[in-house]
Amino acid sequence: MSPALSKSAQRVQDALDEHGLSFHVQELPQSTRTAVEAADAIGCQVEQIVKSLVFKGKTSGRPILVVASGVNRVDVKLVAEVIGEKISKADADFVREHTGFVIGGVPPVGHVSPIATVIDEDLLQYAEIWAAAGTPRAVFRLTPADLTQMVDGHVTRISE
Repeated sequence: MSPALSKSAQRVQDALDEHGLSFHVQELPQSTRTAVEAADAIGCQVEQIVKSLVFKGKTSGRPILVVASGVNRVDVKLVAEVIGEKISKADADFVREHTGFVIGGVPPVGHVSPIATVIDEDLLQYAEIWAAAGTPRAVFRLTPADLTQMVDGHVTRISE
């Protein structure tokens, strides 16, 4: 029997279950806070790590979630073109307020309220990818098709 998940990781597991997906959140002994740490802990390529980054609309103040390949740096101008307004990186308090999770553990699902999402097209080339699951030590494995289904985001190029 698996040990009980932390409260935040369990929230992600519950969200996955609600989507009817059979993914299992894993809490690891080592940090998965950064894409490099996550890839090292899991044993996959950094490109297969799903970074969930929260930005803030400069005009609307709304949260924007960008799920990006672990090696890509988000080009805010490209994302702004997709969402129709300039964006800036959100601070830790804004991230927690709108997702319910801390930076380094933000998952693509399970947020306290729906968030407009942009998906990095580079993630679609992998058979499996790994995403944060609520804490800086929790992850889950999924496929790109599952990601696009569960977040209902806009797939686009997010980096040069």
